Amino acid sequence: MTLYNFIKRVFRFQFWLMGWKIQGVENMPLEGPVIIAINHVSFWDPIVAASSLPRQVSFMAKEELFSIPVLGRIFIKLGAFPVKRGRGDINAIRQSLVILREGRVLGLFPEGKRSQTEIIQKGLPGMVLLMEKSKATVVPIKVYGTRRLLTKGWGKLAVVVGKPLTAEMLKAPEGIGNRREWIADRIMQAMLELSKASDSYKTSTK
Repeated sequence: MTLYNFIKRVFRFQFWLMGWKIQGVENMPLEGPVIIAINHVSFWDPIVAASSLPRQVSFMAKEELFSIPVLGRIFIKLGAFPVKRGRGDINAIRQSLVILREGRVLGLFPEGKRSQTEIIQKGLPGMVLLMEKSKATVVPIKVYGTRRLLTKGWGKLAVVVGKPLTAEMLKAPEGIGNRREWIADRIMQAMLELSKASDSYKTSTK
């Protein structure tokens, strides 16, 4: 058993004890390159999302996390890799494309940073660049109940996996000035609609 699968099993058991709910996991493609686009409110988001999916996910994460003693090395062993936020990081883009061209799953937080209000923010167009260059499918994911997970997450933890979005489905109409921004907005809208379509999974950590 790999380290990834061992840790995944441990967290799945913990989340199950907490009343964890998953909806739409059948929407996750079982093969081929996939970008999962996840809302971001907590450090727990990637752990909860990855534990919900049948395939291993390689996450792009802020480089500061990799300087944490011990944890940084574990992140690398789990397939995560750093990105320098606030500027174009060529190395992170290259690593992302390697993952996707090998037919694997890339985990992104298209908002770029955690939302302090839990309201989904505007998506960055970088994920669209990766989608176009790799021909990857994008799967929107909405995670609930991760803020203050260990103290207020019991019975509130849920993951909703949206339907896959292909490049053809996200094709911008003629006349759009910023095509990648328009596509990024469509992806974020799909994530937002997961909230509207899943009232029984909505949670509040406030």
